[in-house]
Amino acid sequence: MPDARASLPAPVLAAVDLGGERGGRPLFRALRFALLPGQVVWLRGRNGRGKTSLLRLMAGLATPAAGAVHCNGVPLPRAGAAWRERLLFIGHANALKEDLTVVESLRFLARLQGRHCTAAQLAAALERVGIAPLAARPVRTLSQGQRRRAALARLALPQPPSVWLLDEPFDALDDDGVKRLNALLSEHAAAGGSTLLTSHQALTLDNPAPIPLELDPAVPAWVPAA
Repeated sequence: MPDARASLPAPVLAAVDLGGERGGRPLFRALRFALLPGQVVWLRGRNGRGKTSLLRLMAGLATPAAGAVHCNGVPLPRAGAAWRERLLFIGHANALKEDLTVVESLRFLARLQGRHCTAAQLAAALERVGIAPLAARPVRTLSQGQRRRAALARLALPQPPSVWLLDEPFDALDDDGVKRLNALLSEHAAAGGSTLLTSHQALTLDNPAPIPLELDPAVPAWVPAA
């Protein structure tokens, strides 16, 4: 009988017996999961369980206490620059420059990743997240929800990286902001992109349905392949 797993696409990102620590205290051990094209994986767990730490490990921003992160089958850090070009990491902090305008800050963040966008492309991205009228406003004048939208506008720029790692992307968003982010996540998945995200609030995304990954020790830390 043919193996059904043979028809599944190869993982774009995988944790292989991954262990994480903070301040010498173990957070998780022997964690195994795979992120496939078109999937949204919802990383869940109580405060202090290591969700942000895991995202940083998957992004190559920290070194695991054990195991490895594989990117298209190649372990970090050997995946190198090719992996960084495919990755977009947006942390819980928005990484916006207070004294820049919204559009200037978006342009700056895009260029840090080697993406040179036109004025029209930047404006279109801000429109997608619902803050186009704020483009010329200094970041320091924005509310928390507006700042979050400005940071998430990177997801709406042309030719986005194929793997998104998002730490609490729904934080401070109102209902309209949530709907706009859900639309971006759905479009990304439909185009074959993959997302690993954390969220302390229940997700309303239904296309695709998020796959839960539990970090609490009482729950098996395994994500089904589909």
